Amino acid sequence: MGPPSYAYIGQLIWQASDGKPLCYMWYVCVLKSNNSNYKYIGSTNELNRRVKEHNDGICKASSPYKPFGLIAYIAVENKEIAIKLEKYLKTGSGKAFLAKRIL
Repeated sequence: MGPPSYAYIGQLIWQASDGKPLCYMWYVCVLKSNNSNYKYIGSTNELNRRVKEHNDGICKASSPYKPFGLIAYIAVENKEIAIKLEKYLKTGSGKAFLAKRIL
């Protein structure tokens, strides 16, 4: 019996033997408006869907600044870590960290 086979589909990693997901990833993303210097920091478990929601104007807070481009994201293993990281990146020191180390 060989090693299990895996398939990456969207934000899930599937194990072929039983069809159950091995893990779900959560993302903290930084979007930048194409029309201004506005940056949006948020967390999601479906990165592509979330960027599309912002560009489609579904998110009221960011809709005046659309369209957006994804300029950075950080993948973490669960929602709780993503929310903590998102909150930190919205603070003054978190924004400084992003500017100096990530963006």
